[in-house]
Amino acid sequence: MIATPAWPPRSTPRLYVPEPLAPGARRIDGAGAHYLASVMRLKAGDPVKLFDDATGEWLAVVESAGRRDVTLDVRELLAPRERVPDLWLVAAPLKKGRVDWMAEKACELGVARFVPVVTRRTVVDRPNVDRLRAHMIEAAEQCGRTALPEVAEPVKLAALLRDWPDGRALYFADEQGGAPARAAMKPGAAAILIGPEGGFDDEERAAIRATPGAVPISLGPRILRADTAAAAAVAVWMAAAGDW
Repeated sequence: MIATPAWPPRSTPRLYVPEPLAPGARRIDGAGAHYLASVMRLKAGDPVKLFDDATGEWLAVVESAGRRDVTLDVRELLAPRERVPDLWLVAAPLKKGRVDWMAEKACELGVARFVPVVTRRTVVDRPNVDRLRAHMIEAAEQCGRTALPEVAEPVKLAALLRDWPDGRALYFADEQGGAPARAAMKPGAAAILIGPEGGFDDEERAAIRATPGAVPISLGPRILRADTAAAAAVAVWMAAAGDW
């Protein structure tokens, strides 16, 4: 017996749309239309997977593809929006390129919220939030996520600590040492705090440690770059929380 090919194929392109999806016709224009028609070269009858960060992932089929827009027939819900672990990544912005990489990996690893925090040694104090979100959308499209991390506006460290929410653990990656990350991290509402390339100064470190819920952690014996430390710490928390 000849096996029936899977539908939609695993190679079906995925696209994020900002408005809630429902069965029926959907017009895609701008960059999305360019991607589907010019990059993927889709034609009438080809499948597309859409997700909206609200209802989940949907199967659509191309009705027509032009230079400026693509018309899709949204047909069925493939999967509801995924449940996201309650983890924030609070990190000092890095130079362009490295902070983009950090945002991408935060999305791929399942972070719920990304908070840029401005410290005394932060190199970039006004990161481009729209660009970070765009990188997260691209990562979500490629790795199958149906939920996007929230990207918060940059906040100064003092204000962040002053308004830190009760009941949310703050795992502070302290280059001067702390409890081993795997042993210290527990399930539950949490955030991981990653400093700038030059690290926190002594006054900032003392303020962080004095914050209710703060837990200094160590990421091992090797010195990690800030973006590497962020990805490593998130991975350890995900494993401890049972998401992996």
